[in-house]
Amino acid sequence: MLSENSLAADLFAAMVCCAVIFAFLLLWKETARRGVDQKLNRKLVHISIGLVFMLCWPLFSPGFRGATLAAITPGVNIVRMLLIGSGIWKDEATVKSMSRHGDYRELLKGPLYYAITVTLACAVYWRNSPIGIAAICNLCAGDGFADVVGRRFGKQKLPHNRNKSIAGSVAMATAGFLSSIGYMYYFSYFGYIQKSWGMVLGFLIVSLASALVESLPISTELDDNLTVTLTSILISSLIF
Repeated sequence: MLSENSLAADLFAAMVCCAVIFAFLLLWKETARRGVDQKLNRKLVHISIGLVFMLCWPLFSPGFRGATLAAITPGVNIVRMLLIGSGIWKDEATVKSMSRHGDYRELLKGPLYYAITVTLACAVYWRNSPIGIAAICNLCAGDGFADVVGRRFGKQKLPHNRNKSIAGSVAMATAGFLSSIGYMYYFSYFGYIQKSWGMVLGFLIVSLASALVESLPISTELDDNLTVTLTSILISSLIF
């Protein structure tokens, strides 16, 4: 029945996608409740949600409808962040798993920006464009691993920003680049994009540029969920 009705297939795919993402959110809520380090737990959410979400994209049909229905999942999360961050919906486990200091109002900043950027990357660029891949991979894998590695191995600080480390910046560029390559092969397997060495080089440049911007003091002031994503999209648009 689903193979004969593309709308029904897309709606089913949207339900599966939502179920997968919210299963991961419940997992990280539970680990936060069980006492996993709050900073690490927050970054596990940051790294996993966007990347797992992209894995679900081949479930949907091509074109505008598939992209729109796929974007519903992070779109629902935008509403969640607004409700929880404004205090209308009380959810301490979510606050603990996503905030830096346990303040529910923090969800109106980084976590909300994260949900918005992932939603827009899906709806606007979809799976046929390396721009969406670069934006989400550098935001999720790049920025996420920068913090995890930087906290553990970041004794040597950057000369232009003592709050950032060389290890963190290297980890960000590496994770963003390697995950972009992984998704290039993943989407090319389904025929959505054509993998090439030129695309590999483009992903490297985007990841290096994103890591550079993330290392600047302005990223801390504006929130790196915004600066990293905007940098990835801008550089990618010039390259691809």
